Amino acid sequence: MADLVDVVIIGGGPAGLAAAIAAHRRGMSCQVLEKAALVNSLLHYPDEMVFFTTPELMEIGGLPFVSPNEKPNRREALRYYRRVTDSIGLNVALFEPVTSLRRNADGFFDVISQPKNGAPVERMARFVVLACGAYDVANRMGVPGEDLPHVSHYYRDTHSHYRRQVVIVGGKNSAAEAALEIYRAGGHPTIVHRGDALGDSIKYWVKPDIENRIKERAVRAMFNTTVVEITPAHVVVNGPDGRSEVPADAVLLMTGYRSDPVLLREVGAAMDPETAAPVHNEQSFETTVPGLFVIGAFVAGKQSGRIFIENGRFHGEVVIAEIGARLGPRRS
Repeated sequence: MADLVDVVIIGGGPAGLAAAIAAHRRGMSCQVLEKAALVNSLLHYPDEMVFFTTPELMEIGGLPFVSPNEKPNRREALRYYRRVTDSIGLNVALFEPVTSLRRNADGFFDVISQPKNGAPVERMARFVVLACGAYDVANRMGVPGEDLPHVSHYYRDTHSHYRRQVVIVGGKNSAAEAALEIYRAGGHPTIVHRGDALGDSIKYWVKPDIENRIKERAVRAMFNTTVVEITPAHVVVNGPDGRSEVPADAVLLMTGYRSDPVLLREVGAAMDPETAAPVHNEQSFETTVPGLFVIGAFVAGKQSGRIFIENGRFHGEVVIAEIGARLGPRRS
């Protein structure tokens, strides 16, 4: 018989860790299952990433995030979440993706995971919290050439784009930052955006920078322009002046990301057909499957850009308080 735990949290990002801390402090048995490295989404941010927010707004569990910088960088954040996990002693299984999630006849959840080396592991849980994030599934454009080797939906580093023609598709923060960093590293970026201007959500210190670089033509920008096709040497676009080809040694598709709904579908949770977000109670974060909760960016489906660490980190405390009330005084 599989082990029975009070709560299984699927996802070891900031939201999932915050929920695990809350469960730990209430005396609940809790298991975090993370399919890759701890805070895996942050690990895959660009090396030079600087967060929009200040350190205290990234804190979880009331544990201080100390940084010498006004805005912390990626390396500092990774170190902080490692230290939090160790200091609390959270039960986190890394590189152990969940392959199946179902309700059994007794009303518990059967959670099957697959460690990197070893046989599948089956657990039973009274409650399950999905904190899977929304960085692993890119919003695809559906154009020919999208899967060519020099095309990526993720911006990893700057150095590899030195002296290269790089086409960046998108008009929000990721696209703007990538263009600026590539330009300053000696690359030649071109932004292709279907809108008539860059998005208003760009970081306030980035927006004037990218706009000035575009004005002085250090960064080329093509607005009201859509991608038609990607070839090994060009990006074919359709803009105000008609169809044209833009030279491209590399192509970055900064088109956003969404949560993976496979576990929701398997367990029978309802999803919004337009946003692909799980239908859930706005106060408790419980889905249409009793005992199944969603937190963090996973809440928003395709609209994951509205959930950040600074607001998603509080979801877990709300969920664990709800679970604690149902478990009774012993663990509340």
